[in-house]
Amino acid sequence: MRSSTHPRHGCPGSGTATGRRWRAAVRRPGRLVMVATVALLSLAFVPGTASARPTDPGDAAISAAQQAANAASARLGQLSAQLAAAQTAVERAQGQANIALDTFEGKQQDYEDAQTAATVADEAAQRAQNDLDDARSAVSSFARDSYISGSTSSRITGLLTSGSPSQMLERDALLDAAGDRRSQVLDRMTAAEQQAADTQAAARAAVAQADILRKQAAADLATAERLYSAARQQAAAYQAQRSAMQTQLAHDRHAVAALQGQRAAALAYDQQLAAAASSGTRYTPVGYATTTSRGSPSAIATAVHAAERWIGTRYAWGGGSLTGPSMGWGIDAGVVGFDCSGLTRYAYAQAGIVIPRQSRVQYAALPKVSSNDLQAGDLVFYAFDTGDPSTIHHVAMYLGGGRMIEAPESGEHVHITAMRWGGFIGAVRPSA
Repeated sequence: MRSSTHPRHGCPGSGTATGRRWRAAVRRPGRLVMVATVALLSLAFVPGTASARPTDPGDAAISAAQQAANAASARLGQLSAQLAAAQTAVERAQGQANIALDTFEGKQQDYEDAQTAATVADEAAQRAQNDLDDARSAVSSFARDSYISGSTSSRITGLLTSGSPSQMLERDALLDAAGDRRSQVLDRMTAAEQQAADTQAAARAAVAQADILRKQAAADLATAERLYSAARQQAAAYQAQRSAMQTQLAHDRHAVAALQGQRAAALAYDQQLAAAASSGTRYTPVGYATTTSRGSPSAIATAVHAAERWIGTRYAWGGGSLTGPSMGWGIDAGVVGFDCSGLTRYAYAQAGIVIPRQSRVQYAALPKVSSNDLQAGDLVFYAFDTGDPSTIHHVAMYLGGGRMIEAPESGEHVHITAMRWGGFIGAVRPSA
């Protein structure tokens, strides 16, 4: 649960984090908007008497608010276009990174294959060298034996020890063959050694070339990854700006609607007052408390039960009617649910108690109660500046036992939570 000291999306009519930017925007043509708003919220509601006339904010304030909304809408369009372009760049950069990765993996495999081939060539060269060494050792042994026997040739020794002319002829042929065999073997071993050495050199060259290509592919991959990361960061930045501007636009549009609502309320007040005067009756504006008496226990229980019935329902900016959840708008367009003041107004409507729609007006219109005297059904309010009711941005219903039920903010759901005191500005007690 977000701390109560953090800005919330709040309820239509509430002072929000971006509401301060709206106030700065409408301040350009003058302070008419804030003066009108403070005047409306500072109305004194005297028990048993009619409320003061709602203040008409005037054309200048409404026009300034509309201009701010139009500017926010135009900026949102720009950011949407920039985000679309950035997302296209992300997709392209991701594709390039994938290609670079595939290339690197291929070069890496070529390098590993070359290393394997080089290892095989090393082993073959070593075997060829060993075979040649064995052949040379055999030749050395032949020469040594000949020297020991008193002749430089074992051929003579073999012939002198022959038992007969036929044996001599046979042995002579065998010795010729043996000598030729030694020579052939030595020649073949030398050729095999040379071939193995050539193969080994080629394999080592292949490893070196594969390593060069692998390093180039690795560098290309690193570049592609950087470009992809930069594209994603750019898209994320545009997304954040776009989201903030969507919120700003919702606030600005609500500001326009709120001011137009104030004008409509002022006109309706005049019309109803005139009608009441012509009929000789006394007029008390609908939705404003005219007594400080507490609602009946059954009415309070009905209101609490009505609010609890919708636990788990989506928060919807501007959502909530006298009959239940309704479609949100602005940042929650398409979401069916309640915002904070929509939930509290709905709950009390089910008990036959009509209260204003906006959280700040609820606080201004209804009888105040001390924080030491909170009872189930009381409405508790939160503000950015606990000394300034015009900064109220949230309302919840106290349930007793240190708990309250609320429609917290966009993206969340109606839930029961612990009573928060940070940012608490006061409480009211709706009454029949």
